[in-house]
Amino acid sequence: MSKNNRRTNKLSEEELQEVQEFVYRKNQEEDKFLKTMSVRVKCKNENQKKLVNSIKENEITIVSGLPGTGKTFLACAEALRLIKTKPKYKKILLIKSVTQLPGEELGFLPGDLKDKLDPYMISFIDNFEKIIGESITKKLRELGLIQIQPLAFIRGRSIDNTIIIVDEAQNISVGNMRSLMTRIGDNSKMVILGDVKQKDVKKSVHSSLEVIVDRFDGVSGFGCVSLRDPNDVVRNPIIKLIESIFDDIDGQ
Repeated sequence: MSKNNRRTNKLSEEELQEVQEFVYRKNQEEDKFLKTMSVRVKCKNENQKKLVNSIKENEITIVSGLPGTGKTFLACAEALRLIKTKPKYKKILLIKSVTQLPGEELGFLPGDLKDKLDPYMISFIDNFEKIIGESITKKLRELGLIQIQPLAFIRGRSIDNTIIIVDEAQNISVGNMRSLMTRIGDNSKMVILGDVKQKDVKKSVHSSLEVIVDRFDGVSGFGCVSLRDPNDVVRNPIIKLIESIFDDIDGQ
């Protein structure tokens, strides 16, 4: 870039053409992988159908579900379907509340931001790999079609043309949830996932999941879905037994 262009912050015609060619090549590569990507997932019960339909019909879907009910799996599958079939959605953004033990803060872990976050986001990545395979998942991440961000980095952003998936919502405070939900921009959807029984925050009053389910249920543009019936569990049947026994322990 010439001195004059640096001074005026303008690109020369040659530089502008280079940028346009780069964007064109990137778009071509993205289109190629999206076209080859196959998303074949079937709902296993009525509540799973409600979840998928809510994501399709609403801007924000809030899901409270037991472990093994397929809530994260279905959210990832529907997000993939949307970026494949609806051009206005350009990427998937994964956000998770990272509740850590003392001495295990992100800054103490080796590597860059991606390396630090990957261990906490492995549940997301596992689901994408189950749906579309490891190699395509890796490529979509390289192309920026699947991105990961810590909750702390979301403030102040306006997130457009994106499917936003938020996990572990039971560990997000009401104040932080407000900041997060108001980041949704134009042509975006948000799916908020959590399990009220798996709170790691010290006081239940600090958890936002129950609050937003209660306050936004029935509000236009929002969908609230419950996967709390033991019959909603579709993973290993032993999970039902585990949940039942721990419910008895909690009730003592």
